[in-house]
Amino acid sequence: MHQERHDNGIPAPLLGSVSWRKARASNPSGDCVEVAGLPGGDVAVRNSRHPSGPALVYTRSELAAFIQGAKDGDFDDLVDLAR
Repeated sequence: MHQERHDNGIPAPLLGSVSWRKARASNPSGDCVEVAGLPGGDVAVRNSRHPSGPALVYTRSELAAFIQGAKDGDFDDLVDLAR
């Protein structure tokens, strides 16, 4: 499947029938980040409030580095954990 990429993004509808999923602890009101594995191994990320909007596309190693950074607390200063 040829995918028209825009830097690291693509219009989500062009990804076809991929299986989007979100964390079990996600906000039930729909303010969630969704991810989908893509043919070829990349991973797409989109905003659940805008399923037809853009999806950012990352390699598995890029996403793994981001997840490890989140686990290590690299982004804790960006959120108020007291809320």
